[in-house]
Amino acid sequence: MIEDRRIETDPSLVFDVSVAGTADRPLVLLLHGFAVSRHLYDAQLPALAAAGYFAAAPNQRGYSPGARPDPSDLAAYDIERLVGDALALVAALGHGDRRFHLVGHDWGGSLSWDIAARIPDRLASLTMLSRPHPAAFTRALREDPDQPHRSRHHKAFQDPGAAAMLLANDVEWIRLRHAANGVPPEATARHLAVLGSPSAMEAALAWYRARGKVYREIGPIRVPTLFVWGDADDTVGRMAAEGTAHFVDAPYRFEVLAGAGHYAPDQMPERVAALLIDHLRQHPA
Repeated sequence: MIEDRRIETDPSLVFDVSVAGTADRPLVLLLHGFAVSRHLYDAQLPALAAAGYFAAAPNQRGYSPGARPDPSDLAAYDIERLVGDALALVAALGHGDRRFHLVGHDWGGSLSWDIAARIPDRLASLTMLSRPHPAAFTRALREDPDQPHRSRHHKAFQDPGAAAMLLANDVEWIRLRHAANGVPPEATARHLAVLGSPSAMEAALAWYRARGKVYREIGPIRVPTLFVWGDADDTVGRMAAEGTAHFVDAPYRFEVLAGAGHYAPDQMPERVAALLIDHLRQHPA
């Protein structure tokens, strides 16, 4: 059973959070990326609760209406603020002084790499979905002829008219991309209920605009890590995915999902849940 909560981390920040399980169990914080929402983990949260975990998936800054600073203020969407949100949610969920498990997809994966580099002693495990280590990604942009094309939307989203383009024709761009990556229509509908308004879309794009063209550098990760990559992912090529192993100085597992696209938790929910629970059990908090 998933419970909807509104969690305040600051008088100006109230996050919509999906929660499953009891708060005295080990926490699993699951962070979504772009073009989706907390509902990316709707299938995994009950599975985690049944396995004995306390699972929480927030709509992140800009996606939650109560945590949506003006997207023209790019400083409000700096990665320091985004990382701070995640850690503030951990504290608000009652685990501020306890180790926890961290799961990240896409932009939520970028935050998760950063958190793991900063506070490895706080994490029992790290699970990455479709987001290579930043150093592996940067190297692929330089050496893999196909990776710049896969990542072309990063530049396109800097355009002032990007939100209108994405929302045009009943959010056709996202609907087509989801379908090409195997996302069921009902899952797309849940995500667009969060993301499909001009205010939400502009805030989501502020993540890209605040970063600009510079990819943040972090060092090797010293947290047990599972990296799940679909070989039909349209944004992350094999070089970036396989290269991540060189930047994890801890127990590491690379799992390739044949036929999976960029949104594996929606496309292959049972398989992702099984991989995640197995990884967490191998590295208890």
